[in-house]
Amino acid sequence: MPLLAIFVSLLFVYSLTSRRLERTIVTAPIVFVVAGMLVGSIFASVLGPTVNVHVFLRLAEIGLVMLLFTDASRTDLSLLHSTQSLPIRLLSAGMLLTILLGAVAAQAVFPHLSIWEAAILAAILAPTDAGLGQVIVNSPNVPARIRQALNVEAGLNDGLSVPFLLFFITLATPNAEGQNASLMQFILQQLGFGALVGVGIGLVGGWLLGLAHRKAWMAESFEQIGVVALPLLCLLASEMVSASMFIAAFIAGLVVQIGFTDGSQHSSEFAEEWGQVLNLSVFFLFGLLVTQYWHQFDLASVLYALFSLTVVRMVPVAVALVGSRLSKPTVIFLGWFGPRGLASIVLGLVYLEHEIHLPGETTIRLAVMMTVLISIFAHGLSAMPGIGLYARKIRSLGPTAPEHQEVK
Repeated sequence: MPLLAIFVSLLFVYSLTSRRLERTIVTAPIVFVVAGMLVGSIFASVLGPTVNVHVFLRLAEIGLVMLLFTDASRTDLSLLHSTQSLPIRLLSAGMLLTILLGAVAAQAVFPHLSIWEAAILAAILAPTDAGLGQVIVNSPNVPARIRQALNVEAGLNDGLSVPFLLFFITLATPNAEGQNASLMQFILQQLGFGALVGVGIGLVGGWLLGLAHRKAWMAESFEQIGVVALPLLCLLASEMVSASMFIAAFIAGLVVQIGFTDGSQHSSEFAEEWGQVLNLSVFFLFGLLVTQYWHQFDLASVLYALFSLTVVRMVPVAVALVGSRLSKPTVIFLGWFGPRGLASIVLGLVYLEHEIHLPGETTIRLAVMMTVLISIFAHGLSAMPGIGLYARKIRSLGPTAPEHQEVK
């Protein structure tokens, strides 16, 4: 209860100054992470064990499920039709190379990790978080095509990372009696059932919402509630059939547009209002969690975090953009602004929830936490200066430059 009171009070105070803070380099995630760290440090003796991991996991799962559904529901699939589009480049070659290079870097920095443990760490840190780069996505000083590429990439790569993570967890799990190590059964349950749940709930739910909307059965105030109920149904149904709730929510968001074209608008409204509160609560709890493990962080964790946010991200992006004719400043800009946030927090908790107790579990946990922590500050504080520098660099580009290609 004291933690809830502190968080709600902080939320109220932040809301009073939110417009002023939006004009500075201090982002909302920075404020709430720092607040969580301060509360965890100052009131540790009063609060006792500050974070219940299972409660944290459930809250973060709901946050990511809602985020996946929202991002998928407002994704124009025509953006992914052309192999020359920037999002498809970043989500295919860019993402696969990020996981591969992340695993190689993990084995170099942490030699005691097995190949599958290194792959687990790489998959957890592969997705980016548009929320941490919201200033960039909304800035008119950044060409629309570049903003769109970063936004679509962040909206889809968290859902695409889930199968890789679950696949690597299955391969890393030692064979033992009573343990499910069957790869085919894993694919059927996690991926197959997850996809079926998502398609079923998305299609049926979207059709019913569309029908009720056309017949004027729904009160306008309940349209958003009806849409938001779908990803929560995905979460509950997935748990009943041992499927991946993230894959289900992601696919449901893609197909709900078929029956209810206004679904993206209502899910976006929720994400911008209550979804923001949910996400900030995760960052607040993340700050509390950091204080519990602060004494365990070492130089290797910091080193891997720096590798993950620079070389592991920027080299694959540069390779993926070969032939796109984008300028060097644009390639660097796209490569740097790949922040790690909510998705990596949730995927890390999903890994811990499996309780397979791998020898490198502590290393994976600390590396993920350090990478997200550095990213929150590094990408948050560099967003506005980075936009200004990038805008100056590309000012000389003509209107026919690839950066200024017309987008939807």
